[in-house]
Amino acid sequence: MEKKRPAWTSRYAFILATIGSAVGLGNVWRFPYVMGQNGGAIFLIVYIFLILTICFVPLVAELYFGKMTKKEPVGAFESVNPKLKLLGALNPLTGIFISSFYFVVGGWIIHYLCYHNAGISNHSEYFSTLIQRPVYPCLLTLYFLLICIFFTSRGVNKGIEILNKILMPIFALILIFLVSFSLTLPNAHAGLEYMFKPDFSKLNSQMVLSALGQAFFTLSIGMGALLTYGSYIDDNKSVTKSAYTIIFADTVFAILAGIMIFPAVFSYGLEPNSGAGLVFVTLPKIFSQLPYGNVVSFLFFVLLFCAAATSGISILEPPCATLIEKFKISRKKACLILFGIISLISIPATLSFGLMENFKIFDKTVFDLLDFTTSN
Repeated sequence: MEKKRPAWTSRYAFILATIGSAVGLGNVWRFPYVMGQNGGAIFLIVYIFLILTICFVPLVAELYFGKMTKKEPVGAFESVNPKLKLLGALNPLTGIFISSFYFVVGGWIIHYLCYHNAGISNHSEYFSTLIQRPVYPCLLTLYFLLICIFFTSRGVNKGIEILNKILMPIFALILIFLVSFSLTLPNAHAGLEYMFKPDFSKLNSQMVLSALGQAFFTLSIGMGALLTYGSYIDDNKSVTKSAYTIIFADTVFAILAGIMIFPAVFSYGLEPNSGAGLVFVTLPKIFSQLPYGNVVSFLFFVLLFCAAATSGISILEPPCATLIEKFKISRKKACLILFGIISLISIPATLSFGLMENFKIFDKTVFDLLDFTTSN
């Protein structure tokens, strides 16, 4: 007999899982530094405009497509027309490529969670030394991958739902606390001004492209997560209402992440456009100067871990569901195969900052190439 397809236990579980997919490192790690590199407030305005207009339609379409077909990405496209099978395969492949650099950052988070501000004098040098090491960062990446694979292997109800029900409320509470704390810092108003007072001279096509890439990236559009999560929805649930909730939550969390970070950056006279190292170099430097800085630092990296883990399992679910349904194998076998594939790609991405930093494709390291092609 054919196994019964998994389904969400409630609308709340589905909403929490999709918000967990959308609200991840894209909001807390990537959004602030991309915003910092693209002019601050004007980037935020364009980003919100794109999310409410261009991004809303594919978000609803992807959720509804999954709900309608009750299949994983390849099967969903194939059910419309067999010629679209390869187009459907781009979804889980995109998830694999995203996870291969995303989990590298997840590994860094685990390190900082364990050794936050542990007597560090030069934070920039400390971070550079960490990511250039040949073995340790690879082990961290694999460890984070194992955590996400474990919950994915437990299935929709016992794995994905449980992880989101635990981590998303923790994420929200810590974020609210850190935002409140950041607003009490001296010169915090400068950070808020940077976020909300637009400089229209910074508006250009490259910035719009970055905002669109960030919007698609953070909402998980085009990588099969929404389609796959949508395929677990009961027929009587409204997709449009859920889409509004997801967009609202994602936008609010992204803005709150900016309010948490930029006032702190401006309070200490640091640069907001310091790139991917913003949360690993700039913020730890600030935390070390704060009263109860170790507590604040620990809470911040707990927040980052929650964001990374909930999105991590949503990235893994589309290729996992595809392997299960197309090749008729168990979820555990599918997860083992995924672990092997992602490990093979993520190790070169991890070594992009050390042993393989001179290995370039289109003038980009493996990490930068994976990030650029899947985000932009």
